[in-house]
Amino acid sequence: MFDEIMQKFEGSPSQQAVIRLLLERGFSVNDDGRVVSGGIEIPNTGIAREIDVDRRVVDSTTTAILEDEELRRIFQNISSFPSLMDLAPVLDLSVLTIEPNDAEQPGIVAEVTSRLAERGISIRQTISEDPEFTDEPKLYVVTDDPLPGDLLNELSALEFVRRVSIA
Repeated sequence: MFDEIMQKFEGSPSQQAVIRLLLERGFSVNDDGRVVSGGIEIPNTGIAREIDVDRRVVDSTTTAILEDEELRRIFQNISSFPSLMDLAPVLDLSVLTIEPNDAEQPGIVAEVTSRLAERGISIRQTISEDPEFTDEPKLYVVTDDPLPGDLLNELSALEFVRRVSIA
């Protein structure tokens, strides 16, 4: 799906940058063509500044979104949710990142979370990036407890795992 959305803007790398930002941040586009997070409007100038494009590029991108029924359905229903990942260091939490070889393979989340549960490690949050919307999707698992090295080695040895990291 991500590739299909990006193809609709293939002639404009600047508009693709706007689309990428909207998807990454979970920003919606309301009926007036304004970028919003919930009911809070985000100024187009702020979005433009963040990705180093002209404000008019944001305007033209939101107009194109509203004119395309498929894009309209996606961008009027997307939402963000609070993530503990950035707060982890402040709250003394650990963040396990799994980079899979093939994120569309079934059972990745189940296998990783089962291995943590077997060790009695409490999971506070799990975030799985969608392979349809992200070029290199990852699985993030936020835990209360630090993860032992042998568990990291065990997870690294799983056939679907390309890389494991901890923060």
